Amino acid sequence: MVCGCCEGSATNKSALWYLVAIAFGVMCGLSGIDVLLKVGSSCSEIFVRIFRCISMPVISLSVIIALSSYDSDKSMMSVWKKTLSYTIFTTVAAASVSALLYVMISPSNVAIVSSPSADTKTVGANYLKYFLDIVPDSILGSFMEHKVLSVLLISVIIGIAIRFVKEADAKSSVISFFKGIHSVFFTITRLIVKILPIGLFGFVTVSVKELQGGTDLAGMGSYFLVIIAANIIQGAVILPLVLAAKKINPIVAMKKMTPALSVAFFSKSSSATLPVTIDTIESRIGVNHKISRFALPLCTTINMNGCAAFIFTTVIYVMQNHGIEITSLTILTWVLISTLAAIGNAGVPMGCFFLSASLLSSMGIPMPLMGIILPFYGVIDMIETSLNVWSDACVTMIVDREFKE
Repeated sequence: MVCGCCEGSATNKSALWYLVAIAFGVMCGLSGIDVLLKVGSSCSEIFVRIFRCISMPVISLSVIIALSSYDSDKSMMSVWKKTLSYTIFTTVAAASVSALLYVMISPSNVAIVSSPSADTKTVGANYLKYFLDIVPDSILGSFMEHKVLSVLLISVIIGIAIRFVKEADAKSSVISFFKGIHSVFFTITRLIVKILPIGLFGFVTVSVKELQGGTDLAGMGSYFLVIIAANIIQGAVILPLVLAAKKINPIVAMKKMTPALSVAFFSKSSSATLPVTIDTIESRIGVNHKISRFALPLCTTINMNGCAAFIFTTVIYVMQNHGIEITSLTILTWVLISTLAAIGNAGVPMGCFFLSASLLSSMGIPMPLMGIILPFYGVIDMIETSLNVWSDACVTMIVDREFKE
């Protein structure tokens, strides 16, 4: 167990390295020195390749494990099903709220001078075909060609199929295999996050260089407004309405969950907040410990309302800025993708940012805007984590109420 002071020290060191990387990236971008610009561009390209390499396996394995696990205790099967159903419902709602706000607010583009890459144009021109091509003709081919929807479809089918394997030993072996591989990729992901300041330096260098070329950041304010408003509406309107429908007083529940929500806000980690969340929901709200200690860990793994809103808004905004037409089909598609991707999000610091960058990279979309978004992500992450923990608590309270009726 890591003590609070050590964890806080590690967080401060990470923040310091991010600030150093941003400052160095700004200086290199402004310097105009060809060598420094090439180094920054190379760092950016390396991390784009890393994101592209790691994205599909991480998402796929997380979804498979989420859908196949948590049934070793047969008496809790009903809890698993109810928790999963409410998790999917709230996550879809969060993505849908962000989609509605995006359409209403219509963030304007950042006028990036560089032209879209050939790959990006291909994505835009063939987006309908990309959607219709969801049914794969090769499992490995879907991963190699970075077909996001196909990979998600394969993962969902495998995860559900594992649950229906009748041979206990075979089922256990398969789940253990996927968990082992997931642990390997999870470790790799953590290592990538540790060296992320290098990638941040590259993204900022490229971004500053483009800003000097006349980039207009006017649309960024409305982009951030969509994300923040989506989180607030989901947490203060949608989830309370769901609680009220189940005859749970949302105001009282939110007040009683204040200790956990406060820790979530400042720690920016729903996993680190989990012990406080369990204690709060049991001691202050009275949820059955058999329900809370099963549902909350599951929710902490897959119930990412804030992440779904961030992924949808960020991916759509970056796509829009690189000349891809945002149609109704595009929006509906990404409501689905952001929901499944949020469920498959790796539980690491900046996981939503990392996942959004990976999805963009998998489609060959340039990511200079991610370098502009990243310095502000800390505040967004605090809000997102609070929403995630609040949603976890709401789902758990609802499941507990249904089992008491």
